[in-house]
Amino acid sequence: MSIDTRTTLLAADAPGPLPGRSAALSPSRASDFMQCPLLYRFRVIDRLPSPPSPAAARGTLVHSVLERLFDLPAAERTPDAAAALVGPQWQELVDTDPELAAMLEADEDRTQESWFAEAVTLINTWFVLEDPTRLEPAERELYVEAEFDGLTLRGYVDRLDVAPNGALRVVDYKTGRSPSEHFEAKALFQMKFYALVLWRLRGVIPQMLQLVYLGNSELMRYSPDEADLLATERKVKALWTAIERAATTGDWRPRTSRLCDWCDYKDLCPAWGGTPPPLPLDAGRLAVDPSVTGGVDPADD
Repeated sequence: MSIDTRTTLLAADAPGPLPGRSAALSPSRASDFMQCPLLYRFRVIDRLPSPPSPAAARGTLVHSVLERLFDLPAAERTPDAAAALVGPQWQELVDTDPELAAMLEADEDRTQESWFAEAVTLINTWFVLEDPTRLEPAERELYVEAEFDGLTLRGYVDRLDVAPNGALRVVDYKTGRSPSEHFEAKALFQMKFYALVLWRLRGVIPQMLQLVYLGNSELMRYSPDEADLLATERKVKALWTAIERAATTGDWRPRTSRLCDWCDYKDLCPAWGGTPPPLPLDAGRLAVDPSVTGGVDPADD
């Protein structure tokens, strides 16, 4: 089957940063394009919302609890204290996004109590992997931004630890399971993205990148060097060039993989018999709109 989602763009729709705004990219949108250009199009150009899911909401809740736990004195950072934060942090999330409460009410497989219990299980797993009484993070949910040849890279770092000698450790919490070797590179790309930005901001290459997988109690650690980060910089620039090319040609053809089974937009994908919505007339500009391509959310990244 031939799949072609191209369209001819008017000259007025040629891509480029919006007036007064530089190009920008977040690791989430970069990962979208690497996974599937059509997925990038759905999120950035069509701006189709992703329906709230229990897994994503649980991940946001666990991140929130682990962030707030460090507000307590070191000796009080216990599993019981973390469990006590689950209810209040969930209420804060619901106050911000009432759809989360409706999502949980509509979930026929879980009650609120059982759903909270799942979050507590993940949090307890973290206590097995790390000891918060011995940690004093320098930053939590740290927003980072740096510009590279006209392209601004943005993101949120879950936790940044700084050793007495100035060494940096970048920590990211994942509530799912650690990936197979086939998908390790994708997970590390996000971390190298952060490391690159921190290097440019602080002049120090992070000594350790640490992914904490709570779904199966695993730590993934990687020590980048200058060559790694320069390669990441070249990759990010090449990705942006490819995005600009797609914005010019209107070619957002899908790239199928096992990840299609978890895609929110599978029903709209021509690779699976669906029909995408018509491209907006200003698709070229929307494709590189920095407020979207560089838009970051702590729960997203």
